[in-house]
Amino acid sequence: MQLFLLTKYLFFVPEYICVLKCDIKKFFASIDHKILLNILYEYIPDKNIIWLLDNIIGSFCTNAEPPLTPPWKGGESYGLPLGNLTSQLFSNIYMNKLDQHIKHKLKAKYYIRYADDFVILSQDKKWLENLIPQIQVFLQKELKLTLHPNKVFIKTYASRVDFLGWNNFCDHRILRRKTKERMFRRIKANPTNETLQSYLGLLRHGNTKKVREGLIMRYWLRSN
Repeated sequence: MQLFLLTKYLFFVPEYICVLKCDIKKFFASIDHKILLNILYEYIPDKNIIWLLDNIIGSFCTNAEPPLTPPWKGGESYGLPLGNLTSQLFSNIYMNKLDQHIKHKLKAKYYIRYADDFVILSQDKKWLENLIPQIQVFLQKELKLTLHPNKVFIKTYASRVDFLGWNNFCDHRILRRKTKERMFRRIKANPTNETLQSYLGLLRHGNTKKVREGLIMRYWLRSN
């Protein structure tokens, strides 16, 4: 549901608006443990809790070998495991630094982020172009992250915005082809009513009448 609350706004964007879309290169694998723990320490002064969080964060790293010195004492390690609930929480805490920078320093009025994907909307294309190097510098300096060179672009909203698995247009939204294919594979692998209902709920957030009818005919009616 959170994903669709974030993108619901995109239904009301005029077609002449420009959209800057960005993605972080190897996001979860690049999260710096020391920086993350320092951010946590800003809100949690209790060293015992920091010690516990350090053990949770340090239990996984993308380095060849985990550091002998823990991150909060100066060691270097990177990465959060994909899929973990703690990783979702930690990544949002980590990226909050970027959120605040974009909203308050760069003065972006219309900004939406989900994990490492984010969009900024404006009528001024030149202003959006000037944001890119500023965002890149901040990411590298403060968070040791890098924008994906092949996943940063500016386009008009009328020409379709691919964001969070949906192709967003001015007056409707349809599933991206890869999202649809992945959905069918997962339902085929686990064709239970619970799985079907979950995806039917997801599909109600877009213009997907034919897809929903096809799922019901193929799986729900067959199982009944």
